Amino acid sequence: MDNPTKTQTVSDAVARLYNTYPFPPEPILDEAPPGYNWRWYWPTVHSFCTGAVPAKESVRVLDAGCGTGVSTEYISHLNPKAEVLGIDLSEKAIATATERCRRSGATNVQFRQLSIYDVDQIEGEFDWINCVGVIHHMPDPLKGLQALATKLAPGGFIHLFVYAAIGRTEISLMQRAIALVQGSQRGDYRDGVQVGRQIFASLPEGNRLKQRERDRWAMENHRDECFADMYVHPQEIDYTLDSLFELIDASGLEFIGFSNPQVWQLDRLLASDPALLDRAKQLPEKDQYRLVELLDPEITHFEWFLARPPYPQFSWDEDAALLSAIPTRNPCMEGWPSQSIFDHNYQIVSLEPQEFEFLQACDGQKPSPQASVADLLSQSGASLEAVRQMQQRQLILLEPSQQT
Repeated sequence: MDNPTKTQTVSDAVARLYNTYPFPPEPILDEAPPGYNWRWYWPTVHSFCTGAVPAKESVRVLDAGCGTGVSTEYISHLNPKAEVLGIDLSEKAIATATERCRRSGATNVQFRQLSIYDVDQIEGEFDWINCVGVIHHMPDPLKGLQALATKLAPGGFIHLFVYAAIGRTEISLMQRAIALVQGSQRGDYRDGVQVGRQIFASLPEGNRLKQRERDRWAMENHRDECFADMYVHPQEIDYTLDSLFELIDASGLEFIGFSNPQVWQLDRLLASDPALLDRAKQLPEKDQYRLVELLDPEITHFEWFLARPPYPQFSWDEDAALLSAIPTRNPCMEGWPSQSIFDHNYQIVSLEPQEFEFLQACDGQKPSPQASVADLLSQSGASLEAVRQMQQRQLILLEPSQQT
């Protein structure tokens, strides 16, 4: 979209939506937010993207399109040595975000009311950018992503999230139906919410759109803010895998991988037929992704990391490198110490006895000097291959013996 007037008109409409319904509508607490999201914790982000923990924790972070500051607050508390900036179009969202972080004691964060298109007004570059659920609401997503790319420091990473077209088919149909009924009142977001709720209530039982809302979205959409964000948004571009990679290829950045890689494993869909699974795995990587997209219409979004080269990459295939590495237990874990825990994705994991022993040994390390994998193996019954698997499952983070 090259028309500056049209771009501004759409951006203004988006800002009006979020001034009417600040999003996300999470409560403000007088304490640090509970739990974790590993995508908001710099050591796990860096480890996912490179294979190892970062050399420094005093990084500069941009939360681009921060809304009411839910993600910004987590980033600030999970990364106390970081310098965090949140930006958003909506004046009310920024006011809420500022109050949220003030109340919870997040002191390493600032906020600015600013469009992603105007990030050139911010001085310097960022080691890490979080931009979740935002660029698909921009009139020109590529221009927005390219603007963010100019602010990413060499060796930096950006996490993005956009909607997937196939998984949001019913949502798209309802968006168009609401807009049609609203007619000249489109842009009156409170009217849009009312119309949408009336349509859902009026549809016959068994209607596909009504059933999808009831089965998948109703729990969150009882809040008008969520309903409005989903069904009466003035601007939304949904992506297929092909259009997603067109966006990525034009960004000037390097694709690291999906941040929910388990979703993109063919095994979870075709494991019951090993011969078919083996045949599917002979496809090029992108065609494997395409096959998952086609076979699983429940996928409603894409989430992934991009990098600005050069950035370090570590492999733990060589035994010597793994034995000399310094391991730490991933702090994005709940229920520890126990052999049954919630892992970094809040999935229940049952640890083998030797895995549990190794994680205990990681926790038992003295601050300095820290023990290597070889040292800790002598204190537990774990094998070197078990340690390698623990790193791949993000149960542990690894620091090379000589951090570069």
